[in-house]
Amino acid sequence: MAVPKKRTSKSKKKIRKNVWLNKTNKIALKALSLAKSILTNRSKSFYYGINNELGSKSISNNKE
Repeated sequence: MAVPKKRTSKSKKKIRKNVWLNKTNKIALKALSLAKSILTNRSKSFYYGINNELGSKSISNNKE
């Protein structure tokens, strides 16, 4: 028969929640830093192509 486990203390819950939140904050800070470096053209770890003509190379499936 199933027996309920012991209750988790408030401090343990708070510690686990803070660990989880700090992970997300660290990832968000890293993403923001990368975005800032891209905007200032100082990025050394992110490569992207610049497309000057956005609409000129559209592919159409219609045969006319």
